[in-house]
Amino acid sequence: MDNLILLNTLILGSIGLISALVLYLVSKKFMVETDETTVKIVEILPQANCGGCGKAGCADFATACAKADADVFANLYCPVGGQKVMQKIAEIKGFEVAQKAQTTAVLLCQGTCQNAPAKVVYEAVSSCRVANRISSGQSGCPDGCLRLGDCIKSCKFGALSLNEETGLPIIDSTKCVSCGACAKVCPRGLFEIRPVSQNGSIVYVACRNKQKGATARKNCKSACIACMKCSKINDSIKVENNISYIPADIDVEKFGSELAQNCPTGAIVYRENVRD
Repeated sequence: MDNLILLNTLILGSIGLISALVLYLVSKKFMVETDETTVKIVEILPQANCGGCGKAGCADFATACAKADADVFANLYCPVGGQKVMQKIAEIKGFEVAQKAQTTAVLLCQGTCQNAPAKVVYEAVSSCRVANRISSGQSGCPDGCLRLGDCIKSCKFGALSLNEETGLPIIDSTKCVSCGACAKVCPRGLFEIRPVSQNGSIVYVACRNKQKGATARKNCKSACIACMKCSKINDSIKVENNISYIPADIDVEKFGSELAQNCPTGAIVYRENVRD
């Protein structure tokens, strides 16, 4: 009996030893070498792993920065760490870093419960992605906010919340890091990352309804009706598919207030002090 126990012990010990040796050899063969520069950059990054930089996570972004030459590095940016983090990384690399304009996410919809009252009752799964597949939404607008909050769940920084009165998400631009998670999760593409002007203002068309004017207004009082008034104020503004779009590089200080005031439906939103 004692010999049997000893034999089993030796067999199990041998299996364990061989397994450990195999694991060691495999780990050595497939080990990814991490250089000192990558390690330093990883330590600087905020470790949010949000993917807003376009990479798989902070480690992947650090590797890209470490390998980048000056031209490639100029196109890399960590939206969570912002200018301060990029400056520190640039110092490690020995590069200059250009100043980047502040940005924030904006919601391209004003289909509130007041502007776009519910016309149907939605009682399926509480998910914008699911609702988008089976319904035009409670308001009847085929391009408007579905009011089910997938974007709020996707935000890791507490920058999104639901306004119970309007039914729409609210963006807190003081917390928004422009990671783009809300833009990625919204099935109707209702979020855009927009630059904030030097005086802290922003202007955009808060509507994505591509229906013709009269039909769009039936669904929402604040719908863009493609009246062309905005494009007459600034010819860089284009109207396509019955919807107006204000380019991100427009002079907000010069045209922002005028554009909003002259929009007959209030589809153009002009906000000041968005970072305060």
